[in-house]
Amino acid sequence: MLVAYAIIAAVALQRLLELVYANYNTRALMARGAVEIGRTHYPLLIAVHVAWFIAIVVFLSHPPVINWYLIALMLLLQLGRLWVMISLGEYWTTRIISLPTVPLVKRGPYRFISHPNYAVVVAEIACLPAAFGEWKTMIVFSIINAAVLAFRIQQEELALNPRRTLAGR
Repeated sequence: MLVAYAIIAAVALQRLLELVYANYNTRALMARGAVEIGRTHYPLLIAVHVAWFIAIVVFLSHPPVINWYLIALMLLLQLGRLWVMISLGEYWTTRIISLPTVPLVKRGPYRFISHPNYAVVVAEIACLPAAFGEWKTMIVFSIINAAVLAFRIQQEELALNPRRTLAGR
């Protein structure tokens, strides 16, 4: 039981540390003239992620069943998340923050996919509860996350489209 809680706590701690880093970057970008887009959905996004963690803990079986292959996949996903964060550097935030005069980042995973962080999040939302045999939690939160991300990606595309022409400079 303790191992399962430790794994969940480690992922939660990682998210909290990421929020600190994201908030630091957000403040720095806003000081440079960046704008936030889609601000109204952000509390919902946070609520979904908090509820996801709570659901994983609440529905954890006693004793927990741990699929170590899926835990290994979660570790690989964290490498993907780190790759995204390193690629974006000072531009990585958890909000939709756009600096209108800066071209889009085209390095790292952004060479291959427009929203690699969301691909990682989609996989994580499914993987962690599945690693504990929580198939219902996986399905419910995957659906909820998909709905939130659909809106978020639409908002992000509105923010990024004007900056796509800057790449030609």
